Parts: sequence; C-alpha cells; structure tokens
Amino acid sequence: MASSRGLEWLAQAAIACVLLSLPAWAGDYSATQVGLLLLYGMGAQSVALCWGRAGFLPLGQALFFGLAAYLSAYGLKWFADASAVTAIICVVVAAFLAGLLAYVIALMVFARRIDSGPFFSLITLALTMLGFLLGNQWSSVTGGFNGLTEVPDLPFTDRYGNLYYVIAVCAIFITAFLTWIVKRPIGVLWNAVAENENRLQFFGFATHRLKAVAFGIAAGIAGLGGALYAPHEGIVTPQALGTELSAQFVIWAAVGGRRSPLGAQLGALIIGLLAAQWRDQFSFWQVLIAAIFILVVRFFPEGLAGVGRIGSRLILGAKTASKAASTPIAAPTLNRDTRPQAAMPLLEFHNVEVSQSGVGILNGLSLTVQGKGISCVIGPNGAGKTSSFNAMTGRLPVKTGKVVVYGQDVVGRQAWQVSRLGVGRKFQIPSVFDRLSVEDNMRIAIWANRIRPIDLLKSSPLHWTSPAKARVQGRFAFIEERQTSDAGSLSQGLRQMLEFAMVATMEPKLYLLDEPCAGLSAHETHEMMTAIKSTVEESEASALVIEHDMSALERIADNVIVLHQGKKLATGSLEDIRASSEVKAVYAGGRK
Repeated sequence: MASSRGLEWLAQAAIACVLLSLPAWAGDYSATQVGLLLLYGMGAQSVALCWGRAGFLPLGQALFFGLAAYLSAYGLKWFADASAVTAIICVVVAAFLAGLLAYVIALMVFARRIDSGPFFSLITLALTMLGFLLGNQWSSVTGGFNGLTEVPDLPFTDRYGNLYYVIAVCAIFITAFLTWIVKRPIGVLWNAVAENENRLQFFGFATHRLKAVAFGIAAGIAGLGGALYAPHEGIVTPQALGTELSAQFVIWAAVGGRRSPLGAQLGALIIGLLAAQWRDQFSFWQVLIAAIFILVVRFFPEGLAGVGRIGSRLILGAKTASKAASTPIAAPTLNRDTRPQAAMPLLEFHNVEVSQSGVGILNGLSLTVQGKGISCVIGPNGAGKTSSFNAMTGRLPVKTGKVVVYGQDVVGRQAWQVSRLGVGRKFQIPSVFDRLSVEDNMRIAIWANRIRPIDLLKSSPLHWTSPAKARVQGRFAFIEERQTSDAGSLSQGLRQMLEFAMVATMEPKLYLLDEPCAGLSAHETHEMMTAIKSTVEESEASALVIEHDMSALERIADNVIVLHQGKKLATGSLEDIRASSEVKAVYAGGRK
C-alpha cells in the first residue's frame, strides 16, 4: 500500500509534468501568466515555511521579494552584455543577499526573548512599509513610482517564451527542496520550536538561531522569486515590495496550506488564476477572493493541502505513519561546554536574591550540591523551590548573588546555554512536544548536545540510538509501543514518564526534577521513583528532586534540603530532617 509521503511525491511529480508541458497545450500567453504566479508562489512558500513549520508569521516577505528584484534588475542592466553564467550569478546573489538580510534581522529580534513572535510579525510589516516608502521616494536608485524599466532578458531566454521553463524548473526545485528539508532533523526541530520552544531550549538548542535559519531560507526563496521577477516583467516598481503583495503571500499560503510547500504554491496558482478570470467579470471580485480565504481558514485550517491529506487517508484506509525498517546508528558522543573535575561541586548558590514586583522570592539562598546521588528539595508552598530552578536556568533574573554550575557562573545565561553544561530539567507539568510523535520527542532528546549543524540536513540522526536511550525505553515500554502516536494523546502519567525519559536520554550530569510524580497514581509513582533512582545511579549523575510525597522521598533521597521563605532552612539525611523541630514547625509533607 502506498504511503502518504509517497502520494505527496507522486502529486509533485504529476504537477511538475503539467507545468513543464504547459506551453505546448496552453500557449505562450497562458504560460507567461502562470510563470508570474509561480514566482509569487515562491513568496507564499516562504511564508508557509516560517508560519507552518517554525511557528512565526512574517508579514513582510514582499520586502525580500522586491529587494531581490531590484538587485537582480541592476545586475542584469550592468552586465547586459556578459555571459549567461554572469546573469545566473546576479540572480543567485540577489536571492542570497535577501536571505542574509533576513537572517540578521531574525537573529536580532529572536535573541531577546522566546515569545517574540507577535513582535517579529509587526517588525516585518513595518520594514515592508519602510521599503515601500523608500522605493517610492528614492527615485535616483529605484526609479520612484515608475520603477526601474527596460530590464534585459536573461541570456538565451525570451520573457514571453522559454523563460517560463527556467521559472517552472526553479519552482519545481524549490517545492522539492522544501518537501525534503522538512523531513530532515532541522524540519523536526522547526516543528518543535512551533510546538514548545521553551522545552526545546532546555535540550540545549539555541532556538533563536533555528528560527533565524528558517527565516533566512524563506527570504532567500522569496528573493529567488523576486530575482526572476525582474527579467520576467522587464520592470520593477515599489509594488513588488509593498504590504499588499505581502498580504497576498499570507493569503495564498493560508488557502493552499501553510504546512505544505506544494499547497502554498498551488494556493498562489489557484487564487491567481481565479483573480485573473474574475477581474474582468465581477466588479467586486476581491470580495469573492476574501470569501474564499475566510471559508478555507474557518473550515479547513490546514488549507487545500489539508483537504488533500484527508483524501489520501481515505484512500489509504487509515491514518498511518510511514515507518521504514532501519538499522539503528550509534549516536556521537556528547559535546558539552564544560568538563567538570571530580572534586568540583556540581551546583552552588551563593547568597542568591530574586524578587519580582518588589516581592522577595529567594532571600539570600546559599547551598551546595557536591558529588553523586539524589538530593530532595522540600518545603511549604512559596518556599522558593521551583524559583531556585528558574534562577539557575535563566527563567528568573537574579538580583544579587551567584549560581555556579560546574565552576561556571550561570547568572544571566539562557536556558540552552545552561543545558549545554550538562543540566537536564523536568517540569512539574509535563512539558513535551504534544503534536509531535513519541518517536520524534525521543529523537530530539538524543540530538541534545550531540547534533552538529551539518547533521541537521542528514537522515542518519533520525536513527540515532545510545545505551541511555535503550535503557529508558526498556523501563517504559509504551515508548516503543506508541512511538507513532502524538505525545499529546498520552495520559498525564505517560507524559510525565515520557518527559523524564527524554531528559534521561540527553544524559545530563545534573538532573533538575520538579515534582516528577505530580498527578501520578501510587503505582505510577513507584515506577517513576524506581526509574529515577536507577537512572541517576547508572549514569553516575546527581539529581535535585522537588517532591512532597514522603513515601517517595523514603525510596530515593540520599540527602534532603529544606527551603523556607527563600532560604535554606535545613539539610541532612531524611532522619535528621524528620527530627528537626525547625522543619516540623513549617512543613509536614504528605503521602499518596
């Protein structure tokens, strides 16, 4: 039985054949129209890559389309008598510069905070408005309102003839490239960014760079469309980088399918052809286009490509995930940013103070975690337990004091930088990638602090395994049994176990486990505690576990730290803590 992925490639091959044969049966005029829409489709595909995969919506892709068009026009005019190779270089350089500019812009915006998506959208919109204004006003460079005219043809092409084939081949290549890249590890990571960027940072991934790469590639694709637009039209006007074209890119991507490269291209073709047909027949043809957009977005959030996927599932008989037999590949060794010495404390808090809105959260917290084993952190609500984890992983700003991990002060560092020191964190509420499969969740975990930039484009990391991954999959049978299921479909208990399995797979030297048994039954709590104890012992690591269940503490605690009002109240064995009158006065604990 054919897989859904096979049907996708088959559909692309069929459409490629139609496009390449179009001039023969539709004529050169129709081919010229379709060629323009294919160029616009590249802009729609660039929006779809960012919006549908990496989870942020660019509202100004026409800026890069138009910028590349102007650069290409100048290059072709300057080198009008040069060789075909020179002309091709002009087109490629124009697209590359558009992508490079987008990458730099994204780095500057996304490096500040992980929830910068809405701000980024507004920034791209503002930049497009600025570009349009400059295009109109900077007449000496852009030609002003009238634009740059008399742009020569590409060598050996005719804009009303065989240039169409150049455009069609580029459109087919871009669609195939995007379909291929989203199946690589970088595509999985883009999906993870969109799904749970915070969780991904705690696996050591610099998510702002992943988003910047996505935006840079997307802008380069839009730039390629713009670079070919110049010789196709013979003129470049400010409308090529305006907000109206940017909005159309978004509409075409939404209608065609923002998660499908082919869908986004077809969205531009379909809407563009309908607009061309209706423009001369209906005075309010734009209202019809708007109605189609609203209906598709309302009833088919995945666009026309989503409708096609539903149809393919009906043809295949069920929703199946293609799982080709593969030989596991040993994962490379961990690549960490530190090499701690045996005598070095794993973790030190030195008089740490944290406050928000004038309220003290940590008030001079000082403690040291030295050597292997499990230290359980207890205390009443509001004692600062989770806040201490947040302070050391960049999620709470430290007012004064130092937090030292493996001899390095981590105050001011981001979560991904702390993770690369060998710190793995599990949250109280299970934090997994809900819409990704269990298998992809585990893949991301094994890539943590291992995968190199070049590996992001290879297929081999999809099959990586390690002794640590094998051990946790042996402890939690559901990981193998339900590997094709979405992680969000698992029960609360299984999501808790999956998140711990992911943290264990990344092989940290210091585990930060925030109430790992929250919401678990007594049986599940016993299973989780057994897994935590054996995993920490086998990996010769250290763990800080926030836990209220005294029966759980009895099973795993080598040492107990009591916090109260943002300070360390007591530390010692569980017996010592139980005997402490100071602890009894503020904390009683509980049992399941």
